Amino acid sequence: MSYMQVKILEGVSAKVEGSQVELSGKNGKSKRRFNPNLIHAEVKGGMIEISIKENKKVMDAAGMAAKAFAKQISCDMEGVLNGHEVKMEIVYAHFPMTIETSGNKVIIKNMLGERAPRTAKLMGDTKLTVNGKEIKIMGISLDDVAQSAANIRKACKVRKIDERIFQDGIYYSEK
Repeated sequence: MSYMQVKILEGVSAKVEGSQVELSGKNGKSKRRFNPNLIHAEVKGGMIEISIKENKKVMDAAGMAAKAFAKQISCDMEGVLNGHEVKMEIVYAHFPMTIETSGNKVIIKNMLGERAPRTAKLMGDTKLTVNGKEIKIMGISLDDVAQSAANIRKACKVRKIDERIFQDGIYYSEK
């Protein structure tokens, strides 16, 4: 079987249980599942070894799954160690917007002067902080942080008016 290795970062502990890799660090824990029909993972020394199944029918899929899983594991290690953060900025010219959080929902009020608030969902254990016109979305999982930011962008999509004139919304400022 051919394999890839992902180095376990200092301050991160890893263990494999069945078809799941669990990483823990100073920011918390992260669990990532893999398909045991395509790949196999185990912890050896200071590395996570990901090996692919040698079946001719699934060889290509297993190779791609192993590369993707290795990248996801390295991103998860970075997340449990340092966390991931996306910065967004509130932009308005016509009507001042306000942002509130309620549980795992983001409530965007007064966008383009609309009376009904727009809502977006925060994924997983992400946290959102608002400081003036700057929004920070932080969390352990890069997938959850990026999806939460995309949900906010989607909720602020301008419809039925000219986007070149009405540029109000929430935009990425730093990833």
